[in-house]
Amino acid sequence: MAPGLNLFRCTKTLFMARPTEMTSLSQILEKLRIRRQDNEFAMGEAGFAAPNGKVYQPEELKIIKTYRFEGDSNPSDAAILYVIEANDGLIGYSVDSYGAFSNHTPAYDDFIKRIPVEDRADQILPE
Repeated sequence: MAPGLNLFRCTKTLFMARPTEMTSLSQILEKLRIRRQDNEFAMGEAGFAAPNGKVYQPEELKIIKTYRFEGDSNPSDAAILYVIEANDGLIGYSVDSYGAFSNHTPAYDDFIKRIPVEDRADQILPE
């Protein structure tokens, strides 16, 4: 160790620089892409539509993980990413900005509130 370096400071720096930490929306989306779980659920008139063309109702889905992102200096960077699993095993996501910059309608908000949240103590993306 170089003279004058504090061991705790070095350990903390190493921990913060770990490449496995997920700190941004793009990092989470990339992890989902690698796992082939990057199916975006889009709100439509009949429910959440998946890329495979199937439309799901809230009772056919469960939220298995939620990520919140807040921009350091720009409130428009605030977003929520919901990782969602359908009853047929399809895993995907829905992204919503929140606060004054929300890009979804009250129908979206109502729909997402009706999706059950699975209580996963570990809060880790499924393998």
